[in-house]
Formats: sequence, C-alpha cells, structure tokens
Amino acid sequence: MRTKEIINIAIIAHVDAGKSTLVDAFLGQSGIFRENQVVVDCIMDSDDLERERGITIYSKNCAIEHDGYKINIVDTPGHADFSSEVERVIRSVDTTILLVDAAEGPMPQTRFVLQKSLEKGLKPVVLINKIDKKNARPEVVKDMILDLFIDLNASDEQLEFPTVYGIATEGIAIYNLEDEGEDLTPLFDTIIDRVESYPDKNEEPLQMQVYDLAYDDYLGRMGIGRIYQGQLEKGQKVEVSKRDGSINKGKINKLFSYVGLSQSEVDRVESGDIAVVTGLPEISIGDTIGQPGKVDPLPVIDIEEPTLSMNFQVNDSPFAGQAGEYLTTRHLKARLDRELEVNVGLEVERTEDKDAFKVSGRGELHLSILLENMRREGYEVAVSMPKVLMKEIDGRRHEPIERVLVDVPEEYSGTVIEKLNKRKGLMQSMMQENGYVELDYLVPTRGLIGYKSEFINDTSGEGTIIRSFERYEPFKGEVPERNNGVLISSNKGTARAYALSNLTDRGTLFIEPGTDVYEGMIIGLHNRENDLTVNPCKNKKLSNVRSNSSDDAVQLPPAKKMTLEDALEFIAEDELVEVTPDAIRIRKKITDEKMRLRHAN
Repeated sequence: MRTKEIINIAIIAHVDAGKSTLVDAFLGQSGIFRENQVVVDCIMDSDDLERERGITIYSKNCAIEHDGYKINIVDTPGHADFSSEVERVIRSVDTTILLVDAAEGPMPQTRFVLQKSLEKGLKPVVLINKIDKKNARPEVVKDMILDLFIDLNASDEQLEFPTVYGIATEGIAIYNLEDEGEDLTPLFDTIIDRVESYPDKNEEPLQMQVYDLAYDDYLGRMGIGRIYQGQLEKGQKVEVSKRDGSINKGKINKLFSYVGLSQSEVDRVESGDIAVVTGLPEISIGDTIGQPGKVDPLPVIDIEEPTLSMNFQVNDSPFAGQAGEYLTTRHLKARLDRELEVNVGLEVERTEDKDAFKVSGRGELHLSILLENMRREGYEVAVSMPKVLMKEIDGRRHEPIERVLVDVPEEYSGTVIEKLNKRKGLMQSMMQENGYVELDYLVPTRGLIGYKSEFINDTSGEGTIIRSFERYEPFKGEVPERNNGVLISSNKGTARAYALSNLTDRGTLFIEPGTDVYEGMIIGLHNRENDLTVNPCKNKKLSNVRSNSSDDAVQLPPAKKMTLEDALEFIAEDELVEVTPDAIRIRKKITDEKMRLRHAN
C-alpha cells in the first residue's frame, strides 16, 4: 500500500516570467522554513551564475506537501539554450504549470516548452502571473495562450486548460480577476482537481528512468529519476539498461528522496516519486533501472541536437599561466569529460590540432555558461569564433533558423528591419502599439551571431530581442560579417594614456590606461575595414621644457568593456577569445605580426 498520493509538476515559462519566484512562494507556504529563518529570493537558483544573471540554468527539484499529497516540483530553465534540461524533465512529470507574464504574453520559449509538454500528452495548468503590472492585460493574454495551444495542435482535452491568475512575488493566486487573493490555495486546488495522482504501482517490477545527473565528491555520480513501477530500496541489487541496449549490474548504495529543498536519505522510495541513487558509476541520462532479470527499458529520452560549435584550445598567449591553475590539454579534456556527465546538450570531439577540442551546444549562452564556470574554477582556455552546425537533408545543406521577437521604439524600427533583412531574415508579422513596434522574424542563426551589440547600439539600448530555435531550413546564402577591422597591439607592455589618447580618433578602445597588453592582442575596433597595428605602450617623451597645463591630464572616453558573450560574438575567423580567471582578452590566432602577414599572403 502506498503511504501518500504523489503528483510531479514542472514549472515552464520564458525567461523572467517568475518561475523561481513562484517556487519560493510554494516553499514559503508549505511550512518548510523556520519562522526565524532568513530566506533569499529565488532560493532554487543556487548557482552563482544563476544569481548574477537572474535566470535559471539548471533544472532543480524540491518537494512540498498539501492536503495529503506530496508534490514534487521541478523549476526549469526558460532560455532556449537550456531547452535540453526542459525536454528530459517533461518525461517525469504528471502536469506542467505554464507561467505567462500578464503583460508580455506567450514568448518564443513559451512556445517551445509548451509544445514539448503537449507532445507528451500532458494537460497544463495556466497561471497568468504579474497581474499587478501597470500594463497588464490578462484577458488578452489568455486569448493569446488559447491561440498558441491551437497553433500547437493541442487536443480537445488540452484546450480546456484551467486558468489561474496570480502575483508570485506576493504568493497570491485567484480564480477570477475580481477575487481577493490570500495565498496559493486556488493554484494548489486546481492542480489536484486537474491531475490524478500517480497510480499505485508498488507491487509491479521495478522500473525507474534517470532524467538528470549530479555529482558528489564522496558519493560519486548520482542518478535522479522517477520510479514508474515498483519500489526501490537502499542496498537493492539492480540491472541498468543502457542507451545502446547493453545491461549493467549494480547495487544501490544510498537512496535519497526530496523533502522541501533537501535530499533526505531514506530506506525506500515508492512508485511515482522522484529518487536519487548512488552506487552506479556508469549511470547516464535515459538509462532504465530494473530488477535483475526483469528490467523493462523505457523509451530513450530524445535530446535536441546542438546548433553551434566552438573550438576550445589550450591558451598559448604570452600571458598564459599567469592567473590560471589548469592549463594543459589533459586538464582541458578532463574538465570537458566531466561536463559531459551532466550536460546532455553538449558534444565534444577531438580536432586535428591535438591541443584543441570541438565543443558543440545549443547556442552561445549555453557554451558561454560553461566557459564562465571553467574560468571561475581556475581554467585558462582560448576559444574560436562560433560556427553554426549545418545538416544534410535530402541531399541539400540545411541550417538552423531562429524565431526572433523584437520590441523597439518606432523611430528605430526601420534600421532594425533593414539589418535583419540583410541578415537573411524573413518577417512574419509586425504590430504597432503605444509607440513601440513588435517584429516577428525568422532568421538564420548565422545571421544573428554578432548582432546583439549592433542591435543595442541601433536602438540606443531601448529595444529588446528574444531568440529561440525554430527549425532547419535550406541554406540561405551568405550573410554579412563584421565590417570593421581591429586595432592590434604591436608591443608587450603596459598601455599608456598618452598612446591611447592618440588612438581614440582611429576607433573604439577596449582597454584603459594601465592594462597589460602583448603583441597580437586586440585593443579596439578600427573605424575602417582593415586591421591596424598600433603601439598602445608609447609614452610621452620627457624634456626639461615645462609642458602646458593641457598636457597634465589626458581625458579619454570610457573604454568599451567586453563581456564573455560580447567577445564571442565579436571575434572573426582569425581571432580568439582568451578566457582566464582574471581577464577576458581578444587576440589574433597568430600574434606575431610578420608571421600573420606571411600567413595572410
């Protein structure tokens, strides 16, 4: 007999719709925190990068109890680059809460994650969040959601989705807009009414599928998955069906279940619940765990293929080894192999260069998060220009196409349309409202590399652009690349204000006085199409003649600070981004000027 009813739910939405805030409210109202406990916002976003960027990157689990039900909640990423996290989670849940902003309505990533849940036959519960916004339009957004369900070929049963309105920051949910809200009870009750708890299958043969992995320094690799049939006990002997059909034998060393935010060690986990197992060092995502001789493999979890690749190579710049702890090919390979254990959207291949690896992922953000984590861990690495992964379909070359939603003030819309058209974009729709223009485009991924910073400049920072992978289409032809050349340092040394002041007319600088530079390092963007080699270390000659007061202090415009994503979008074919724990630099692949000229000719 089962001890309690179990429902697993995933919260899906676009970036910044309020997923993590809603989970905070769930946890706060479930009584898992002490009265005097200090609770941070977005408590599920525990990774440093998640807190800094304000987005969810990794799917995470927690559990609450309500009216005799144990509800396992999965907080999923909202960015398209981490959609592989969403895809595998959908398999293990009974329903999804589709969270939509009351002002923005469904966004491109909303479409993607909703499509995945509808394909699995789930019946979503819709929560229209942020109804307290000044520009909230919940009724209009509800109609937009219905249109989206219809576009995605939802079944009649799925189209009858219940709608709840709420303000996640205040922990309030209501059935009707005129109601007074007190807590999230209407949402809890809607979930329980809409979704049947998982059937009691405790007496059937064990069947558990792993959908996520974790790693512990003491326990080793940990498999996280749902038990579809039977019960799993600590110390139990099991067989594991792998993706290739092979069977491995093993034993469960430790067994954990979720209680609030914590993994609590238990002796047994029942059918329908989410378990964390250790003792199976070869466990991988999609593997099925069963009883010896009775393992019944579940369908393999399909993961969307990568669309973008970069070469990660050993840092060989003149400043290599000054800041990092892990510098060699062996270190780089070990770190990438470790990432492959938990990052299913990633692929790593050897290249002809023994010091370089081709790393493929779902987008620039996906790969830049990996690089950012590596530099914080003490790695130094050089990275090449992102390249789009093509496909051969019916003998023709196809490339990834992204849906792009742009929201800009009217005065900038003409420039944005012109730029997107040049990048082989195809407009799908255009709407004007309150002085802003909303554009819906389909654009090749190639055309969007390097466009973000250009877009910010073209719209004076007032526009927003949201991207998500749509599909593969036949190759669209050549797209324009960076028009300007770069300013390249000719010397190794320290940049001087005097030298930089003489370069401000030549282009936009990336460095400030006092920055250490080396030969071949890119220090700015040239105003013209050609590259220009300059000496940023040149200082003013001293003499016995008293100088004018105007020479005492050199006034320089602020340098353009390049983030990791900016640098990856900026570089050309013959350039690299040097990523170290204390700096992000851009350089030429060949740092020596004479060698570079010889290679070009």
